Amino acid sequence: MLLEKSCGAVVYRRYHGNIEILLVKHLNSDHWSFPKGHMEDGETETETALREIKEETGVDVMIDPTFRETVTYYPRKDIRKSVIYFIAKAKSSGLVRQETEIAEIKWVDIARAGSMLSYENDRAIVNRAKTIIKDY
Repeated sequence: MLLEKSCGAVVYRRYHGNIEILLVKHLNSDHWSFPKGHMEDGETETETALREIKEETGVDVMIDPTFRETVTYYPRKDIRKSVIYFIAKAKSSGLVRQETEIAEIKWVDIARAGSMLSYENDRAIVNRAKTIIKDY
């Protein structure tokens, strides 16, 4: 069995008194999720998350490594994929879409995010992240 590992984050910002999170719609699978991507040799999990968020969205972030959630699934019968998610506060908010992988990027009110996310695992992560983000 082939093992894959990706890292990303629930990226948030405060905007006009509301908390918004950054969602990406992937080009190939047409689903809404969080920015994430494959680890490269020699990278730590947080380094991967920082790089992938910047590559996919153009946003610089500050990662909170104390929030670490893992989702494991099988994209094909011979591959087990683990995705590590952190919480990350946006240091910039201008969006630059990675055209080869991302169809669309949106800042979404955290209360609406659950209805946009394609997978139940992602909705559960947002619900856990909400309690931590509101304290920042």
